[in-house]
Amino acid sequence: MASQALVNGRVLLDDGFHDDVAVLLDGSGRIQALVPEGQARIEAGKVRDLGGGWLLPGFIDVQVNGGGGVLFNNDTSPGAIDTIGRAHRRYGTTSFLPTLISDTAEVMERAIAGTREAIAAGVPGVLGVHLEGPYLAPARKGTHDAARFRVPDAAEVAMATSLDNGVTLVTLAPEQVPADTIRAMVTRGAIVCAGHTAGTYEQIRAGLEAGVRGFTHLYNAMSPLQGREPGAVGAALESREAYCGIIVDGVHVHPASLRVALAAKPRGTLFLVTDAMPMVGSDDPSFELYGETITAVDGVVRNAAGALAGSALDMATAVRNTVRLLGLPLEEAARMASTYPARFLGVDSRLGRIAPGWQADLVLLDEALQVQATWVAGAASDS
Repeated sequence: MASQALVNGRVLLDDGFHDDVAVLLDGSGRIQALVPEGQARIEAGKVRDLGGGWLLPGFIDVQVNGGGGVLFNNDTSPGAIDTIGRAHRRYGTTSFLPTLISDTAEVMERAIAGTREAIAAGVPGVLGVHLEGPYLAPARKGTHDAARFRVPDAAEVAMATSLDNGVTLVTLAPEQVPADTIRAMVTRGAIVCAGHTAGTYEQIRAGLEAGVRGFTHLYNAMSPLQGREPGAVGAALESREAYCGIIVDGVHVHPASLRVALAAKPRGTLFLVTDAMPMVGSDDPSFELYGETITAVDGVVRNAAGALAGSALDMATAVRNTVRLLGLPLEEAARMASTYPARFLGVDSRLGRIAPGWQADLVLLDEALQVQATWVAGAASDS
């Protein structure tokens, strides 16, 4: 891969946007240096004029159920994971966790094996796997199949945490899983989040003490905050350390509730997720889950019972919504899509920043915040 110089962009660095900086990419997929626009070194490599667009760290989505017409539950092969990643890349997502909705142990094993193979084969952007269930609460099941819910034994814990070349994220209901089991998952290297939980405030606090590190799609599928019962939402908002993924599509959560979370949580602990289904990057609005056809209507994805069944959201739209619905500056919305999820996943030593030595995962937005190009490990793709 030839070296490149990206010029004439508004570049998001650690201290904000700069319009007088050129980003030099080396031939190995990393950022070589940040130099003044006029510096002669720019001429040493291929020069790309960014046309005054916003150059941001590539987006990182920790909850991607599908894309490009593929649902991860239905096809766990490396090729399917690649298809999902390519579908989301046109919307600025340069790293992601393919996400498995509650399923059998056999499907879970295939999902982990497919993820391992995809990472080993160099499928772009795959950081690991997200197992959303099946250790969830029937009362907060959403579109998950409660018939597949169970409490994992030691053998299943070992299987669920067996990915040895990437990140494993497990979403569970803390009141459904013994604290020692949560500790065992964390000890084996998994990141554990609370989600699809009917737990009381006290049960969620016990889960946090056992090692729960975050909350999956805050507000959705969890016990709400009330005056005399804070529930899972209250525990999430109170915690100074716990991270929270949020779906900013104007459907899953009212913007006012998200603004409350922004006011309550320390900066850097809320990050954007899509919870995307196969219609993202596809012309087909329908897909099959558990033998049921689910269709997005006016951009809203629900199952036959009326429960929200993931989303048709992409990360670029989530960033735009964060600016327009929540009133945050683009700088912060971009960090919620890149820097903060990188920290949550523990990959922030190489992803989530535009800085020398970091992987050259980048996204270019125009004035309307539409994606114009992405770079994954220095390889460019125009939208």
